[in-house]
Amino acid sequence: MPRCSRKNAKSFYGVYHIILRGINNQDIFFDDMDRKNFIKRIISTKQKYNYELYAYVLMSNHVHLLIKDKNDSISKIMQSLATSYAIYFNKKYDRIGHLFYNRFHSKCVEDLAYLLNLQRYIHKNPQKDGICQMDKYKWSSYQEYLNKGNITDIDFILNIFDSKDRKKAIELWKNYNLIMTNEIENDSKFEIGKKLSDNEAIEKIKTKLQIDNILEIQKYNVKYRKQIISKIACIEGIRRKQLARIIGISERTIYRIINEKIEECP
Repeated sequence: MPRCSRKNAKSFYGVYHIILRGINNQDIFFDDMDRKNFIKRIISTKQKYNYELYAYVLMSNHVHLLIKDKNDSISKIMQSLATSYAIYFNKKYDRIGHLFYNRFHSKCVEDLAYLLNLQRYIHKNPQKDGICQMDKYKWSSYQEYLNKGNITDIDFILNIFDSKDRKKAIELWKNYNLIMTNEIENDSKFEIGKKLSDNEAIEKIKTKLQIDNILEIQKYNVKYRKQIISKIACIEGIRRKQLARIIGISERTIYRIINEKIEECP
């Protein structure tokens, strides 16, 4: 499945798989109040931008959303959702700096088979991470499909299974998710945001900073070094521990710099 440019392409159905991930994979939800607040902001952005939500799951350090963008406003939707929640989170926990990676990850959904497998993958996340079975997890859209949609627009997917008999559609949907979950399958096609190897990370940093040796960063004065580290921490796929290791600066220092609002990610 090819990645689609947000500016130049829309998926066939106008549907996108979105991932919001905590910077350096840090937790973005510490308690149920945080999760409720995020859901409240989903409701608010749905009212404002008139999009449809086909599936979601809130994990400790990331969120999956399956969205139908009816007004070509996906960037505005995600900016509003991420910014408003980050303001709430930073105020509650007395922190500053970025909460999410500099931009959300998105991938186009171009056919029904991919759509159905993707919503199953989203609902399966708690099970995949060893938390609980997907039908027992509180913070996903799975239960809305079994009962009645609250913030999730369940009609589109359920009508694929049966548009006339809702009870039958729910049973067919449930069986489809259970059967597919028990099969041996490759979920990598649904993953967004590749983690970089050390060599890949080093090359990305050298290209971004236009330097030949990343150890040069250690020689910069403190203020400029903070700006540089803040900038390269925004490179997709680089992790905090990895960054500390390859540039020779302590992880604690990296963490402190990243959580200071030195410079906005480009």
